[in-house]
Amino acid sequence: MTEILGTQPAPDAWIVYVTAVGALALVALRRLWLPARNAITIAHEGGHGLIALATGRRLEAIRLHSDTSGLTVSRGRATGVGVVLTLAAGYPAAPLLGLGGAALLGIGHVTLLLWIATALLLAMLVMVRNAYGVLTVVLTGAAFVLVSRLTGPDVQSAFAYAVVWFLLLGGVRPAFELQAKRRHGGAPDSDADQLSRLTQVPAGVWLFFFHAVSISALIGGGRWLLGI
Repeated sequence: MTEILGTQPAPDAWIVYVTAVGALALVALRRLWLPARNAITIAHEGGHGLIALATGRRLEAIRLHSDTSGLTVSRGRATGVGVVLTLAAGYPAAPLLGLGGAALLGIGHVTLLLWIATALLLAMLVMVRNAYGVLTVVLTGAAFVLVSRLTGPDVQSAFAYAVVWFLLLGGVRPAFELQAKRRHGGAPDSDADQLSRLTQVPAGVWLFFFHAVSISALIGGGRWLLGI
């Protein structure tokens, strides 16, 4: 427990910048983004699931698909604050996880971050109801466990920084993808559109909210990671 709660020294500056560039490449290059986006989908659906539970809804299933889409099914009132918060939690989940991770790294808690991520993945695995989703979560969790148990502090630190940079940078792109789909008449049942029907607030306002959260998290988290 002391090892998990203890702090580790900050990595060399070049590691911080290299991991940032690597994460940016994963997000910016389509061939890399398509498989890497699965991690953002895990965070997205996990956000829906966590807030569903927090607002008293009954979480029934999470599904992750090979096209990087996902679905979280919860039961409860069809209207009200709980369902609104649950729907609104998906797109902000990855950037806010990145922001929280950046805060932990900023005070040297590399090992704690890795174990928190592993615990969250394990908790999510319990609710995943399709084979591809199970495989994706298990492989992602295995990567965290292997790095935590089999590598030294330098590798753990580089891995943690890479993950957090990817959550921050990768958390920005999905809202722009949704905006582009909606511009061409696609995604009629997106989170933004469902929220619009529930709240009578235009879907564009909800899109702006998703953009504002992800970009603000990137700026704040980036400052913590870069130490500025």
